[in-house]
Amino acid sequence: MICNVRDFGATGDGVTLDTEAINAAVQAAANGGTVLLPPGRYLSHSIRLISGVTLHLAADAVLEAAPGKGYNLPEDNPFDLYQDFGHSHWRNSLIWGEGLSDIVIEGDGVIDGMGLTREGPGSQWKKQAGEFPLSMRGLSAEVMAELSPEVSAMQGLGNKAISLKRCRNVVLRGLTIVRGGHFALLATGCDDLVCQDLSIDTNRDGLDIDGCRRVVVRGCRVNTPNDDAIVLKSSFALGERRAVEDVLIEGCVVSGYDPGTMVDGTFGRTQAFSPDRDRVTGRIKIGTESSGDFRRITIRDCRFERSRGLALETVDGGVIEDVTVEDVILQEVTTAPLFLRVGARLRAPEGAAPGVIRRVTVRRFTAQDVLADYCAILMGMPGHPIEDVVLQDVRLSYRGGGVAPKVMPEALADAYPEPSMFGITPAWGLWARHVRGLVLDRLELRTVGDERPERSLDDVTAG
Repeated sequence: MICNVRDFGATGDGVTLDTEAINAAVQAAANGGTVLLPPGRYLSHSIRLISGVTLHLAADAVLEAAPGKGYNLPEDNPFDLYQDFGHSHWRNSLIWGEGLSDIVIEGDGVIDGMGLTREGPGSQWKKQAGEFPLSMRGLSAEVMAELSPEVSAMQGLGNKAISLKRCRNVVLRGLTIVRGGHFALLATGCDDLVCQDLSIDTNRDGLDIDGCRRVVVRGCRVNTPNDDAIVLKSSFALGERRAVEDVLIEGCVVSGYDPGTMVDGTFGRTQAFSPDRDRVTGRIKIGTESSGDFRRITIRDCRFERSRGLALETVDGGVIEDVTVEDVILQEVTTAPLFLRVGARLRAPEGAAPGVIRRVTVRRFTAQDVLADYCAILMGMPGHPIEDVVLQDVRLSYRGGGVAPKVMPEALADAYPEPSMFGITPAWGLWARHVRGLVLDRLELRTVGDERPERSLDDVTAG
C-alpha cells in the first residue's frame, strides 16, 4: 500500500506546515505500507514512525525541519544523569520511533534539518570532570552558555534529524541528510540496523550508534567538521550498561570539509577548527560514552579526508575488545592518526572502574599529511594497560617541523579524551605508554623533519 502524503493534505510548497498530513499518512501505512513523499519541499515538525512503515523520499523531495518550537517535547528520562541532553531524549526530533520493528527510511530525496538546533545541555552529572575537552579551557561563560544551554531552553525545539530507541530491523538507505542537528541519526538500543549509501553533510554529529547490536554501516559518505562522523557509543541512557556488539563499518568516507560543501561538491577548507578549539573533526570513533562494552567491531575499506584520526576510547568503565581495522586510508589528518585511550572519567553509576582496551588489530592502515603536533598514541593508565595491540603494515607520514615538549603529564585520568589532552607529543611517530603485548609488524614512519625522536615507549612490553 502506497500512502502519498499529498493525498492526506500535504502541499510540499516549502511554506505550509505539512506535519499533520505526513503523520496521518504514517498512521494509514501502519504494518506494511509505504509513505511516499513525491517531489516537493515538505515543511514539518516531529514525525512519529510506526512499525512496518517505509518512509520513501522520492528524488527532488525535501523533508525540511520547520523552524520554531513545535516539536514533540523531550520525554522524561530517569537515566539522564550520565550523558548529555541529546543522548537522553528521542522524541524531540524531526523523525522518531520507539520500540518499533521493521522500519525503512529510504529514497533519493533529502532530509534538511534547517530548523533543528545543534546545541544542547551537557550531562547532569555533578562531578563534571571530563565533561568537555581540555582544549576548551579558557572559553568565556557566554560562549559556553551558547554551546551548552539550559534544559528549559530546549522545550519545543527539534534536536535531531532521526532518532530511534529500542527498535529492531531498521534500514536507512540512499538518503541525503544535511544540517542534521545534534545528531543526523541517534540510534539507541537498536538491533539489526543497516545504514546503506547515505550522504550526510551536517553541522554536528553524523551517525551515533549507541548500545546497538548487529549493525552494518556500508557505503556512507559523512562530512562533520564540528564533531564525529561515525561513532559507536555505550551510554547509560537506557538505564543499563548495554554493549555495542557485532558492528561492521565498511566502504565509508568521513571528512571535515566546510559544512555543506561535501554535498555541493566544492569541498571547502575555510573552517580550520571545531567548537572544541582543536582542528576540524570528521573521523570514526569508539566512545566517548563508554559505560558499557564494545565487542567484535570491524572497520574496513574506509577513507578519512581532512579529518581527525581513528579513535578508540573507554573512559567510563567499558571494555573495548576484538576490534579489527583494515584497509583504511587517511589523508590530511588534523590530529593523531590513531588514538587509543583508557581513562577514568567514570561518568557512570557508582562502582564503575576503569575499563580495558584489548585485542585490537590495525593492518594495512595508511595516513598521509599528518599534523606534526600529535603522533599515533596508545595511552593506557598505570595498572590499567592497553592489551594485545597489533600494528601490521601501518604507514604514517607526518608533515614535520615539530619541537620537543617541556613536560608530558602522567595524570589527566578523568579528562575528556582527545589527542590534544597531553599537549605536543614527545615523539613524532609513535607514543605508547602502559601497553602490554604490543606487536609492531612492518610499521613505517616518515617525517619531513622533526627534532623529537621517532618513538617514545614507556611501560610497554612486546607481544
